[in-house]
Amino acid sequence: MPISRDEVRHVADLARLHLSETELDAMHSDLNRVLEYFRHLQELDLAGVELTPHSVDVYGIWRGDEIEEGLTRSDAIAGAPSTAAGLFLVPTIID
Repeated sequence: MPISRDEVRHVADLARLHLSETELDAMHSDLNRVLEYFRHLQELDLAGVELTPHSVDVYGIWRGDEIEEGLTRSDAIAGAPSTAAGLFLVPTIID
């Protein structure tokens, strides 16, 4: 079912779009092509097609956590300019 030019104008007004007559004609044509394509898709016989969450096979997207030995607390703060009670001290930015 094609969309009318008045419907395109109404939707443009709802979206607060100020379309010139040329832009309105172009939008009318574009929207009707999109709707025609959807109508074509609805006519496809997909009875034997299995539903899939992706259009291509997706595999290996999750990997296991790789935990490596890190710095100890004392090694981490060793080069800090200022520390207290084993923590980094940073300048106050909010009074």
